[in-house]
Amino acid sequence: MSKYNTIAVIYGSDSSEWEVSCRSGEFTASRIDQEFDVYEIFARFGKWELVAYRRRNAMRVPLPEGSRPEIDKTDFSVSVLGEKIRFDYVFVMQHGAPGETGQLQGYLEMLRIPYSTCSSFVSAICFDKYACKSYVRGANKVKTAPDALIHRGDDVASFASEAVSSLGLPLFVKPTIGGSSFGVTKVKDASRLADAINFAFSEGPTVLVEKGLVGREFTCAAWFDGQKVSALPVIEIVTSNEYFDYDAKYNGNSEEICPAQIPDELARKIQDTTAAIYSYMGCKGVVRMDYINTDDGLYFLEINTIPGMTSASLVPKMVRASGMDMTMFLTKVIENT
Repeated sequence: MSKYNTIAVIYGSDSSEWEVSCRSGEFTASRIDQEFDVYEIFARFGKWELVAYRRRNAMRVPLPEGSRPEIDKTDFSVSVLGEKIRFDYVFVMQHGAPGETGQLQGYLEMLRIPYSTCSSFVSAICFDKYACKSYVRGANKVKTAPDALIHRGDDVASFASEAVSSLGLPLFVKPTIGGSSFGVTKVKDASRLADAINFAFSEGPTVLVEKGLVGREFTCAAWFDGQKVSALPVIEIVTSNEYFDYDAKYNGNSEEICPAQIPDELARKIQDTTAAIYSYMGCKGVVRMDYINTDDGLYFLEINTIPGMTSASLVPKMVRASGMDMTMFLTKVIENT
């Protein structure tokens, strides 16, 4: 018997990733066990509305635009056919703000509603690439690429010159917030660095410039199974693009080999590192971490506290490769967060 009955799946977001978030949320809602009542909430720029629901062991009921009840934010409830629905648990599938930034988690914490992700504090730290790398670097569990940070309003030309001098080329330019590779550029020509930095500022007020690493890219997810932190099978990402950008991620221009065809020793190292960082950071739910393995060893790239959850996404592939059923996996996540 589950400790929860009524689950809200909240998706959409205030970021560039809102469409990807919708696909992740819809897939997640469709795979949650039929024993739960599931309510799908689309939230974007302050407007939160119920877009579909599925009662226990019943069919999904989509709601047409114009007749979607709005969520009462005073207690995170909704009225459906005159009945006030209160949610026992929230599965957060918002990529970007406010779901990955810790803002939504803080709201749910104040209402004392349990949810599927890291706490508000851990979410905020992990969402900022520079802050996250700084925490991970301090743990001495894995290498991190040399980098430099610039704030909007700083002298871009001077910073760019210093970055090339200290870090060399190529460089990766990333907004410190956001995902799905929005605002990211690989720079091989020093004359293009300033433009890349200004482009990244379109996604946020701070930009991270990292030394480009050459190696094989891997990703691995960890979760708490009720007894211990466990790592899922490792995936190797191979793309003919310059890097694993939006096109490679969502338009099929990459090969995602699961499980990765690598020596057992390397696979264990990636899994053990992922589980160790998960515990060190105080993560909850399903968290994916990305790496580059170079001739110089394994390097940490970033943490994804709300990884993609479409049928073609990396975590569902890991779950299938582990031999678990997706519905059973989601039930375990729900029961242990």
